[in-house]
Amino acid sequence: MQARPPPCEQFNHSCSSPTIFQFMYLCTAFGLISVGAGGIRSSSLAFGADQLEKGDFKSSGLKESYFSWYYASYMFSVLIALTCVVYIQDNMGWGVGFAVPAVLVLFGVSIFLASRFYVKLKSKTSLLTGFIQVNGSGLVFPSENLRFLNKACIVRDPDKDLTADGRAVNPWSLCSVEQVEELKALLRVLPIWSTGMIMSINISQNSFPLLQAVSMDRHITSSFTIPAASFSMFTVISVILWVAVYDRVFPLASRVMRRPVHVSTKRRMGIGIVFSFLAMLASAGIEAIRRSLAVDEGYLDRPLAMTRMSAMWLVPQNCLTGFAEASNAIAQNEFYFSEFPRSMSSIASTLNGIGMSLANLAASFIMNAVDTLSKAGGKESWISSNINKGHYDYYYLVLAALSMANMMYFLLCSSIYGPLKREEDSRRRG
Repeated sequence: MQARPPPCEQFNHSCSSPTIFQFMYLCTAFGLISVGAGGIRSSSLAFGADQLEKGDFKSSGLKESYFSWYYASYMFSVLIALTCVVYIQDNMGWGVGFAVPAVLVLFGVSIFLASRFYVKLKSKTSLLTGFIQVNGSGLVFPSENLRFLNKACIVRDPDKDLTADGRAVNPWSLCSVEQVEELKALLRVLPIWSTGMIMSINISQNSFPLLQAVSMDRHITSSFTIPAASFSMFTVISVILWVAVYDRVFPLASRVMRRPVHVSTKRRMGIGIVFSFLAMLASAGIEAIRRSLAVDEGYLDRPLAMTRMSAMWLVPQNCLTGFAEASNAIAQNEFYFSEFPRSMSSIASTLNGIGMSLANLAASFIMNAVDTLSKAGGKESWISSNINKGHYDYYYLVLAALSMANMMYFLLCSSIYGPLKREEDSRRRG
């Protein structure tokens, strides 16, 4: 029994479909990759923060540098995948292309085996259980600032509610103040978190620029061509440049101006949403020009034909997307870590990843909705498999409109949230 279907030429409509076993085998592989990536990405950020417990992690400058360079190192690994690994896959085949990441994973496991050199903080209680206990305490009368949750930690009868050492007799009916505050912190950030999720819908549209690059001139010299899949490297490079500028230039500006030069986490999240909006506008404009050239050159029915337009015109939209991701994602992680109690660091490190996962699902729903509505009445779909017959520029404009609405939504959520914990602490000290 073979694990893959018979060989098939690209875009051959008479290819043999995979069997149920082959399809399930492939889905199982994808599932294992997702489980492994989910376990690493949800824990590595908080694990790295734990290593700084012995140092001065409370310093805001050190905290910003850690979050920034953590994300930069992650994007650098993506850059290697988009360049070196893609080159290997194009020139040596998929077998070697998948073997290289597998070897790198084994190398990462060997580093992890040196666990005795790491700081490992043990969890004292189950945070999720604590949330359920607060939520299940019969609270049905909400009030402003979530004060209705305080009812869950009120001791009504000390003799019945508390043991001799001061612990709750029934933790499902009486919670600690810390549990209540943890749930409050999570509920308060959810609206702002949702704005980052909506912005990630734009970032997840990575297959459409690939189709654009395939149909454009990708020659840098007469003998060297950039692989279409490698154009995303400009997004990654933009992220790394953003981190370098923010982490090095801003401290220098603070020393020159003799006062702190700092952009708050909420403002950086807002800047990221603005960049995302501009990226979608740029994508729509470039695609409109590319499609017009393809039609004028007689390539309406030849989506793989190369137009005279250079693929380097895709660089601006990729750079704007990189700036959006760097500004918003890094600020999100810093925002969650600074606003959550220390016991919620693991949840703080997972919220951004959860948002990106949900954004991918939402992007699929939006794409299916646009496809269904745009091809009503027998018309060609905006996101047709033939990029020259479709109108991907219209689809980008839909995403730009969504980004504009998200900007307004973010301003509302930011205003309702109020000052950050750091700002409140500074006000009390002042």
